[in-house]
Amino acid sequence: MSGAPMTLQIQRLRGEIAELGGAIMQLRRSGLDSATAELLITRKRAELEWLMNGSGAAKPDARGAM
Repeated sequence: MSGAPMTLQIQRLRGEIAELGGAIMQLRRSGLDSATAELLITRKRAELEWLMNGSGAAKPDARGAM
């Protein structure tokens, strides 16, 4: 990936993380389980960190393995 598409992907991930954060807060306020959303936000944050570090030649799969 070149600079512009990667920048767009980083921005998209940041937006998804912000939305998930809001959803987690709503779930907690409602007294509902937020574990699944918390796991997803953790994965999204790891993907964002990976993109920002420019690490590796391959994108991690859903389990976080390369």
